[in-house]
Amino acid sequence: MTIEALLAYAHIMTFLMLATFMTSETALCRPDWVNPAVVRRLVWVNALSLVSGVLVLASGLARIAWGVKGSSWYWAQPLLHAKITLLVVMLGLSLAAARRYRAWRSALDAGGALPDAAALKGTRRLVMWAAHIMVLVPLLAVFLARGVGTR
Repeated sequence: MTIEALLAYAHIMTFLMLATFMTSETALCRPDWVNPAVVRRLVWVNALSLVSGVLVLASGLARIAWGVKGSSWYWAQPLLHAKITLLVVMLGLSLAAARRYRAWRSALDAGGALPDAAALKGTRRLVMWAAHIMVLVPLLAVFLARGVGTR
């Protein structure tokens, strides 16, 4: 049971890391706040978001592999597949934002240009979509843990 508790703890902590970095990213991606330091920070915070997302996935896979319910039970659950799909969509949105942030940093380094309000708004929308999808993942996790909708 200790390993199950530690796996659950790791999974929750990585998810909290992801929420923290996505919140920071969303807050920084505003036209009123943009300056060279913010553009550079967005690249870094987004990288931390992506790493956190990968750690969420890795810790979840560890729970599947070494948890008490066993991998055959987990892989048979549609809610698990929904959780993984939502996480992959979130990571895809974060990768799209990452490309934009890196392009902004390159433009800044090349000539000092900052992104315009429309670019910031569009990118912030990507991150907000990911953040709103993120709200569903723990809900599905709770249902899965309590046996709601399981086989």
